[in-house]
Amino acid sequence: MKLCCVWCLFVRCIIILLGGVLWKTEGVVKLPANVSVPAVFVFGDSIVDTGNNNDILLTTAKCNFPPYGKDFMGGKATGRFSNGKVPSDLIVEDLGIKEFLPAYLDPNLKSSDLLTGVNFASGGAGYDSLTSQTASAISISGQVDLFKEYIGKLKGLVGEERANFIINNSFYIIVFGSNDISNTYFLSRIRQLQYDVPSYTNLLLQSASNFFKELYELGARRVAIFNIPPLGCIPFQRTAAGGIERNCAQNINDAARFFNAKLEDQIDSFNQQFPDARNVYIDVYTPLLDIILNYQKYGFKVGNRGCCGSGIIEVVALCNRFVPLCPNDLEYVFWDSFHPTEIVYKTLISPIVSKYLSKFL
Repeated sequence: MKLCCVWCLFVRCIIILLGGVLWKTEGVVKLPANVSVPAVFVFGDSIVDTGNNNDILLTTAKCNFPPYGKDFMGGKATGRFSNGKVPSDLIVEDLGIKEFLPAYLDPNLKSSDLLTGVNFASGGAGYDSLTSQTASAISISGQVDLFKEYIGKLKGLVGEERANFIINNSFYIIVFGSNDISNTYFLSRIRQLQYDVPSYTNLLLQSASNFFKELYELGARRVAIFNIPPLGCIPFQRTAAGGIERNCAQNINDAARFFNAKLEDQIDSFNQQFPDARNVYIDVYTPLLDIILNYQKYGFKVGNRGCCGSGIIEVVALCNRFVPLCPNDLEYVFWDSFHPTEIVYKTLISPIVSKYLSKFL
């Protein structure tokens, strides 16, 4: 019995050593010597999902097939909704933690991955429970349940004291809201029968607030909350609601901005209520809108169509190996009709990490 305990302790030490050294990359952002960010955890939708939807039979929000992933790790389709890496991967890479962030439900997930962070995001999810239900995605509450399960596994690996250190000092990335506004409200119009935009955004905000509190109670202290991007300018919404000229759908952008303003106020209020919390509002709307509208300034040639197929409607199952691809995805802002290309994510994420990092320290 004593020998078994000694062996368990030895294994724990090896796991801690490997998780802290061997899988680190050289980050773009340099942390102060006295600051530790042991791991990154991601909750959200298809913008940050790295493969959790792959084995959900009922969902159509999956992309573990070509041409998705054509530029990722030798052209492997892993369930990332882009041609390459997504923001989850780029954030851990910029912080020097590891090369990419694995999905928690990846059947090949290693124990060592638990020490440096995993991804709970699910394509099609939203703050609104109806959004996740409609897409057969993992809801916010479902993602929290997975995080609770993860905590139990982590404590079994490294013990309660080290696990609590990891939980308290890691970064948490939250990316929800796009599917609520774009799909549940404006596309399917399910919620328009019940709510106007102000009241619907209040519903989303209440769900978001409850989620932030639950994460806080589980030990999360450094939480980056991304706002909703300019959804009216994505190719699909230009096609569906932008008129014959496929202009940006202003009403959809207005709804996104309306929610974002409330979200920023709510985060400020949360931090006042919990002084040791560092919940940070991350503005992606403004820089992404600038890239879309002024794409040539950033070196792109196409800003209103995706690389896959015609670029105006294709996404997930409609973006497949049988449709044509653009000659060079580096020239496109969007990969499919919803999601940006890897090069656009790279253009966005490094400046965002540099801009907001000090707010968490």
